[in-house]
Amino acid sequence: MDHSVSSMRRAPEGYAWTRFGQPEYTDWLDESLSWKETCYIGDWSFLWQHRFTGPDVLAMLSEITVNSFAKFDVGQSKHAIHTNRNGKVIHEGVLTRFGPEEFMLHGRGGFWASHHLASTDYDVQVERDDWFILQVSGPQSVNVLEKLAGSALRDTGFMYVNTITVAGHEVHALRQGMAGEIGFELQGPVAHKQEVYDAVLEAGQEFGIRKLGGRTAPINHLEACFPTIATDYIPAIFEPETADYLEVFTASMPAFAQPAYIAGSFDGRHISDYYRSPVELGWGRNVRFDHDFLGREALEEEKANPRRTIRTLVWNAEDVLDVQASLFRPGENYPFMDMPRDQRGFMWADRVTRDGELVGVATSRGYSYYFREMLSLCTLGVAHAEIGTPVVVHWGNPGGPQKEIRATVAPAPYKTDRRREDLHST
Repeated sequence: MDHSVSSMRRAPEGYAWTRFGQPEYTDWLDESLSWKETCYIGDWSFLWQHRFTGPDVLAMLSEITVNSFAKFDVGQSKHAIHTNRNGKVIHEGVLTRFGPEEFMLHGRGGFWASHHLASTDYDVQVERDDWFILQVSGPQSVNVLEKLAGSALRDTGFMYVNTITVAGHEVHALRQGMAGEIGFELQGPVAHKQEVYDAVLEAGQEFGIRKLGGRTAPINHLEACFPTIATDYIPAIFEPETADYLEVFTASMPAFAQPAYIAGSFDGRHISDYYRSPVELGWGRNVRFDHDFLGREALEEEKANPRRTIRTLVWNAEDVLDVQASLFRPGENYPFMDMPRDQRGFMWADRVTRDGELVGVATSRGYSYYFREMLSLCTLGVAHAEIGTPVVVHWGNPGGPQKEIRATVAPAPYKTDRRREDLHST
């Protein structure tokens, strides 16, 4: 199988992100305000779930996970990150402890953990599960769910699970907030999904709830700086030592979830140029050295001497408008800048320069209707990462017309993080 960068610049016919359901419900402008002004309900049930049980689960997972498990309460969740021997991210996801020996791992990391388990003698069992995951997020989200489940929901700690009843079904409510706002993920058997969805939507009408469509769903990750696999980094699985895993993993994925399609002006020579470490993605606080894990040595060195960090870039509006205006002029035009962002699911990686020197790579380019700005995330050299630094983003593809777009370095997250606000004061 061809895993060259050039092969990954070609997506299959009809390739698009359809996993969020409808592209729009009201319209993407209206929906993009929901997590700042009211709240939304969005469907993340496309994520994969693996249930791990047995006395050795944490011992097994600790070998491939950067997080510390020294403290891990029943009912607690962690953002679990898995790296290769060079400290680059393979997968990440949410790991929840539902019992002393019972854990659920949401996301692609379950495949990697299952693959690792097969090479060990640990007393661990794993099975695929089929759960729904419904995000209810925004300043009104706790009021919506309190109407359904009662006031005890407000006692839920950040990254902890509370068990509530919705539409007569027991539902796990994980306080998380992937939009950078107060929010919960409702989880349970997929057979109950539609009843729970309908009950939340009905309860939310008086609070201005919106259905979140696929066009604007990724904008909350951009504003709140939640880097995403295949959008902000390519999983570090295209190496000889992971060849057997890559074969198993890709065979398990539907077409929309293939691990790497690439566009943009950054012309990496090897697929590893698109890998990222937890430090580069802003997840360095999750990396703990109280245990041995794959990639520890590389990450110890990188945490001590970081070379790149993540920032938001604010793109110059006049330059962005010139890209769109080129479609109305004779001759060559710049590549179309989709709104609010590219819908095809590419990792759109653009060169970022300062005084002609390559200093970073911009990803997740998207339009924030709330801020009325074109934004992107950017893994940026630490010497150029000071807030307010002017840089240039090169919009286009290698060998084609490219527009130099002025940009300014800004904090990441760009939107104020309100996930941990006191629920009793809202």
